[in-house]
Amino acid sequence: MKTLRHRATDLGMLVMNGGHRMLLALSGGRLGWTIGTMQTVELQTIGRSSGLPRSTMLTAPIHEGGRYVLVASKGGDDRHPFWYLNLVAQPNVDLTIRGVTRPFLARTASSAQKAALWPRIVAAYPGYGAYQKKTDRDIPVVICEPVP
Repeated sequence: MKTLRHRATDLGMLVMNGGHRMLLALSGGRLGWTIGTMQTVELQTIGRSSGLPRSTMLTAPIHEGGRYVLVASKGGDDRHPFWYLNLVAQPNVDLTIRGVTRPFLARTASSAQKAALWPRIVAAYPGYGAYQKKTDRDIPVVICEPVP
């Protein structure tokens, strides 16, 4: 049963990403770069097993000073998102923001950094708090800093 739930979660994530990409494409990039007050980004990683480029659409509840904060929630699933596992293995990533792609270095926030960021993350989208309550997994917070 757990495997079926995991498959359903993974399929749901693929469908949401596909829908987001379709919205961007159909609107000529005019719609889909924000969700509420959150900036959306396209994260490009290298697959940790395949070595192939991977891409996913995400929200960045905090973005300031060129830095983007991502939340590896996977909707409160008990597993880390694939994109998170990829960037842990290879932290040199690209982010596309409003059609412009730039290189970033991604790292998992320390416990102290997460504690400082978490109230702002939940203020931007309360669902993140609900996702953390839904799982025993400590949901990682990822800080992406621009590469000069």
